[in-house]
Amino acid sequence: MTATAVPPTRRSQAERSAATQTRLLDATIECLVERGWSGTSTTEVVRRAGVSRGAQVHHYPTKNDLVLAAVEHLLERRKDEFQATFEELPPQQRSPAVAMRLLYENCFRRSFEAWLELAIAARHDAALHTRFVELESRFFESALATFQSFFPDAQADASFARLALRLALGLLDGLAIGRLIDVDDGELDAVLDAFNTITSPYFPQSRGDAS
Repeated sequence: MTATAVPPTRRSQAERSAATQTRLLDATIECLVERGWSGTSTTEVVRRAGVSRGAQVHHYPTKNDLVLAAVEHLLERRKDEFQATFEELPPQQRSPAVAMRLLYENCFRRSFEAWLELAIAARHDAALHTRFVELESRFFESALATFQSFFPDAQADASFARLALRLALGLLDGLAIGRLIDVDDGELDAVLDAFNTITSPYFPQSRGDAS
């Protein structure tokens, strides 16, 4: 019996639009990481994404629109990946120390480089700075909700949770900069281990093993 060919499923307009946006956002991150803010142009992004200039303008009219959307897209993707990886661990391993190690290894590389380029550019552009601050605030609140859902000690005290997350992100920012300027990896690892040791008493219900 001859098998009946199944006609290919046509994507909806919404699906095609979403795919175009994803290509634009991914190409923007590539440009930011490889060329920096000054070397990132909408022309180069369109070329890398393989879409028309009209499609780019339709979704993201300006370079600022494009870059802000791309960085937020990347941060949300990394946060979702981190959350999925952490939730797959056995409960006894879900400690703040393990979370810090996962964040450092998986979320503070390309994500951080793109974020840093945008932060530096926003220093001297008032409009970009305002929108960047809004982006950072959305990301922090989203990350805070994830943090509190994982650790009961943090969830019980909202002020402590905010301070703990700011402290952790500040350390990770510093380690990521150290990695960019070729500080010895062993030294950076030692700093992270020291931080985890110092902060472990604040999470008595979820110490776990950092290894």
